[in-house]
Amino acid sequence: MSDAGGVRRIDITERESPVFDGTEFGAAGAYERLHGTAFCELDPTHPLNAGIVNLDRAPRNARGNVEYQSEFRILKPLDVARGNGWLVYDVPNRGNQPIMPRLNGAPEGGHPQHAGNGFLMRHGFTLVWSGWQGDVPPGNDRLVPRFPVVEGVTGMVREEFIAEATGLLGDTNIQETSEDRFIGTLVYPVADPAGATLTVREREADPRVTPSGLAWRLIDDHHVEITRPSAPGFDRSAIYEFIYRARDPIVMGIGFAAIRDIVSYLRHATEGIRHTLGFGISQSGRVLRDLVYLGFNQDLAGRRVFDGILPVVAGSRRTCINWQFAQAGRYSRQHEDHSYGDDQFPFSYPTLSDPISHRTDGILQRARDACVCPKVMHLDTESDVWQARASLVVTDTSGVDIAIPEDVRVYSVTGVPHAPFRPLAKPVMQLPGNPLGYGAFMRALLIALTEWVEHGLAPPDSRFPTRAAGTLVPLTEARERFPRLPQVNFPAVLNELRLRDHSVEPPIESTPYPVFVQPVDGDGNALGGVRHPLLDAPLATHVGWSLRAVGFGEGDLFTVQGSMIPFAATEADRQRAGDPRPSLETRYASREAWAARLAAAANRLVADRLLLAEDADRLIATARESGDVYRVL
Repeated sequence: MSDAGGVRRIDITERESPVFDGTEFGAAGAYERLHGTAFCELDPTHPLNAGIVNLDRAPRNARGNVEYQSEFRILKPLDVARGNGWLVYDVPNRGNQPIMPRLNGAPEGGHPQHAGNGFLMRHGFTLVWSGWQGDVPPGNDRLVPRFPVVEGVTGMVREEFIAEATGLLGDTNIQETSEDRFIGTLVYPVADPAGATLTVREREADPRVTPSGLAWRLIDDHHVEITRPSAPGFDRSAIYEFIYRARDPIVMGIGFAAIRDIVSYLRHATEGIRHTLGFGISQSGRVLRDLVYLGFNQDLAGRRVFDGILPVVAGSRRTCINWQFAQAGRYSRQHEDHSYGDDQFPFSYPTLSDPISHRTDGILQRARDACVCPKVMHLDTESDVWQARASLVVTDTSGVDIAIPEDVRVYSVTGVPHAPFRPLAKPVMQLPGNPLGYGAFMRALLIALTEWVEHGLAPPDSRFPTRAAGTLVPLTEARERFPRLPQVNFPAVLNELRLRDHSVEPPIESTPYPVFVQPVDGDGNALGGVRHPLLDAPLATHVGWSLRAVGFGEGDLFTVQGSMIPFAATEADRQRAGDPRPSLETRYASREAWAARLAAAANRLVADRLLLAEDADRLIATARESGDVYRVL
């Protein structure tokens, strides 16, 4: 038996001190940035490592351990003792570091060179990032790990390509070479092209077909050139599915151990750190849920890793990272990547019995068994109700509301999309994008979570749509209640879910799970959850879904974007358009009257501790001064 492993050595390769031009952030003072590499080992026989897929087949050193490396970055007060005692681990999203842009309002790009509004620094947090995703390419300031590869192992792998060139993240594995051809980058090298298949379908639910003109050829073992079919019926958003025998899988599940070991090492080696918090948005939030579910919130000494976690916009999904041929960047949506393995039971935090899969389990079960449960504050948006089956976080698999554990809170921000809207390269969406955000809600919940852990101050009660309140309903009922707006279609689809057998590719789907969405008020704005102030003082209908336009899978949901349908300015405009929603001049006697209503909505959220006073004050001041309130929160 070898020793347990863990972090063996930390090399600091770069130190910038101070950063942010030496700005002093109150009691915390000035900050510095460290960059380096953690050199780590894992004992494959240790019970807390044994569940990592293929770890037992990876190369070992003289101690019998598996070695790996991970780049890391630390942003901390020059004197950690002047900080607030909290280490916040921001789970990188595809190698990028989202907490500074999303909580501090710093410029996008991830590298903490800009303090933005200084929120995290003013509160004295120490921030840590490290590479955990083994297939992230280096460059663009991404944090990458180096995990072992198991050479000679082969298996069937399925990859999807949608060559629509919208400019979003999903396009990065595709290079269009002509109108009728594109090159797809494969996650794993091809072991044997014999037996590989390529199919196409217009929509996820359509049968897989091989029409006239559809063709493929390998350029090398990591790239396949695909020729679009000459047969009609396949537009720019058609789904191309390539199934092939791959080789040399990365031991991707090490990513969970890397987070565990690096966070635990820094926590216990850094004087002045009392508590740790795991923060993650989207993919990163799903990683946090899976890390706890798989037992990695217990370090190799048996101690709790994270005292609290804040998974954001994860919905009911986890990840497909700890798989033999993991594809860590994939996540299920209604049209894209629908049937990957990140979305099967268990969905929620309490331990439940599922009559569909015949399993009993819960996200927190292993942590409870080991007495290392973190406090959990889970935040979703309206998009996640549609695309991430977020209703399954609060209902069982029979569609009945569940009791949320005492150490868990769940929230959903209504009227807000999962992802910030950015201009697209193609006219993919039927409606204008929804500019509302949820950064301010994350800030409030982050503070509430630290107060809960450190001082025992109970956080705001869960605020999520429920079946009992009538704010989670079947899709058909939501469609019936949506107002008939001119030139506006309501979705006929959502990201449904079925029990799936992933032992074959493509997987076999069987029994459906109940998935619900939110009904709407007379304006078309959804009911339930935490209502954004601009839903209580609305200027438009804001929804968490976006429908694909003609030529791009018309009628399907477009990834995790939302839509906005402005109100008519005047009654005359409203009547000419045939819009049933009251006009702005009917709703508000003046801009001051609207601003007062917005202020009342924001102040109610402050009283409920769902919004910080500084964010409410900024929103209210902007409303009174300019009226341009979008993106303020």
